[in-house]
Amino acid sequence: MKIYIYILVMAAVTYLIRVLPLTLIRKPIKNVFIRSFLFYVPYVTLAVMTFPSILEVTTLPIAGAAALMIGIVCAWFKLGLFPVAAICCGTVLALELIL
Repeated sequence: MKIYIYILVMAAVTYLIRVLPLTLIRKPIKNVFIRSFLFYVPYVTLAVMTFPSILEVTTLPIAGAAALMIGIVCAWFKLGLFPVAAICCGTVLALELIL
């Protein structure tokens, strides 16, 4: 029975987080700080979800760290998301086969 209460609470919290901003904020946000904060929220969320996996999922943590560094360099040179991901996956594969 407790599991259903947990699921109901999680659903309510998720719903409120998504609906409250739509209902409470009617006019455009003009504050520069809040706008810049909201601009970076998706990037930070993606980084927080993927960064631990980069180092923990691979068999060798050094392969994950090397792929991370190569991915940063590739992104620095303005490669797209797919090429960076493919290069990082190739790096991990190559290092795990070699080491």
